[in-house]
This record gives sequence, structure tokens and C-alpha cells, in this order.
Amino acid sequence: MGAQYYAADSENGDRIDDPSEDALFMMLSDLNDSDNTFLVVQPDDDPVWFASEAVLDEGGYEIVQRDTVRNEHEVTTATSINDIARDLTIWLAGRDFPERPARQVSEF
Repeated sequence: MGAQYYAADSENGDRIDDPSEDALFMMLSDLNDSDNTFLVVQPDDDPVWFASEAVLDEGGYEIVQRDTVRNEHEVTTATSINDIARDLTIWLAGRDFPERPARQVSEF
């Protein structure tokens, strides 16, 4: 069974379906500047958005977030794996998934 919403794939072949923030943190921690330099998170079917994190030669990470439906394309750099995993989890929560149940909003 594949990912319900999206999968994270690293250059060395590691894959986690629907990764949690902790799983993203672990995958980012495993990146290095020799043989596992990047991580890509995207849906399996018809990816209209993606996020990638790559190790920079000078240290830190380059983060690319692109969503063609929302016409978003952002490139940033960061050094804190904790911040990257948290921000990526928040960004992923804002993506559209046709199979995801609708959110119920009630007013009190």
C-alpha cells in the first residue's frame, strides 16, 4: 500500500509514506554532503506540489516549496533541522488532498 497523502524520498532510497514531523526530522538528520544530499516530499499521483530539502556545500539546507495549483514557489535556507521539519509539516498540512475528509468548522 502506498502513501495515502504524500511520501518522503531521500537520495539514498529511504522512503516514508505520510511521514510525521519526527520522521521528517530523522530523514533530514540522515542527509549528508556525500551520498544522501536531498529529500523530496510529494504526492505519489500527479504531483502538483513538492517540497525538497538539500544539503548546501557551505552548511545548512536549501528548502524549495512549490505548489503549481496555488502558484507558490519559495526558496529559502535554514540550519535548524528542527525548524525545517516543523515548518515543512505545517506547509504540508496546507496542501489539498482530494481524498482527505472535509474539515468541519462549527461556531459557538
